[in-house]
Order: sequence, then C-alpha cells, then structure tokens
Amino acid sequence: MAGLRFTDLQSRPTEFLDFTSLTLDEFQQMIPPFEAAFQARMAAWRLDGKPRTARRFTVYENCPLRTPEDRLLFILAYLKTYALQVVQGRLFGMGQSKAHQWIHVLLPVLLAALRALGDAPARSLTALAQRLGVSETDAATVVVPLEEEPGAPAAGPTGGPASPLVPMMARNGASSAPKTLLNRPRVIAARKKTTRSKTSCS
Repeated sequence: MAGLRFTDLQSRPTEFLDFTSLTLDEFQQMIPPFEAAFQARMAAWRLDGKPRTARRFTVYENCPLRTPEDRLLFILAYLKTYALQVVQGRLFGMGQSKAHQWIHVLLPVLLAALRALGDAPARSLTALAQRLGVSETDAATVVVPLEEEPGAPAAGPTGGPASPLVPMMARNGASSAPKTLLNRPRVIAARKKTTRSKTSCS
C-alpha cells in the first residue's frame, strides 16, 4: 500500500505548509531533536508499547515510515488535520491499527523534541514566567483570560464559579419531529418487500 512521503511534498512548499504548519526550513530544524527523541524511545520501547527486552530497533524495508522526515511529517499532518486513524493510515500507506501505534509512539517523541528546542507549550504560569524570564505577575499580563459569555450565570450554587456545562445541560422541550416506528407490522412488511425486490433476479 503506497502512501504519502516527505519526498512527495518537499518540492511543493505551499502544500507542505498546509500539511504541517511549518516551512521546509523549520521542518528541517526539527529533524535532529525529533530523531534523537525517537531513537531514545525505541531503544527502551517497542512499537506496540511493550518494553524492549531483546533485539534493538531497526527500520525494515517495508516500514511505512522509513525516514525521520516521514515520521515527523506523519505526526505533524495528524496534529494539523486530526484525521480519523483509518484515514491517517490510508494517507500514509498503512492500516488503522498500525497508524494507531505510530501516533502513540510519535506524539511523546514530538513533545520531547519540542522541549529540547525550548518550544514546548508552557503548562503553568510559573513555567511561562521562567521561559519568558519575567516575574509571574508580568507573565500573568500576557495571558488573556476567557471572557464570560453574556447572560451566563455568574456563580454556581455553592458560590463558586458556575460550571460551563450548566447552560448546555438544561432539559430540552419535546421534539416536534414525527416518530418513526420501525417495528410496526406494516413497516416490517414494506422492508421485506423492498429487500426481496432488490435481491430478485430479473
């Protein structure tokens, strides 16, 4: 099963940007830390997520992601498009189960590469302040708080902030759409008649 490869896109920079959100230069800068993180992971773990106890990782001839460029393209395209795994697998020439394995291997590899480059997202105000080299107070001015929607309740029953799900969890009115009872005898007979006419030979 042939699939998309880095060599298919490297001569088309606009399409490459559409697939990955990176220019070719930015992509090439990510390759060394990404491949180092990949090799470190594969030295300890197998592709199926089990600890590696026997032979070391090698890339086989029929591997759908043989090069570092193909592996990075695979995971960046997945994050950009967030396709169903079966679609992602088909795009890169593999089945859904193999795409599932590669996604779960390459996501932490990409995060490790971004950390090595200093580009991983900050998960707390303290981490953001350290990255920017400023105090937490100054870092807080960079963070834009989410605005409350007009008409949303200001507080929950305990005085704390109301859950954002509360407005979405109100009871719905009765539907005005007519109900279709598929198990009525008349409907069952019509289904049988339709099925028989479709399967009969003319």
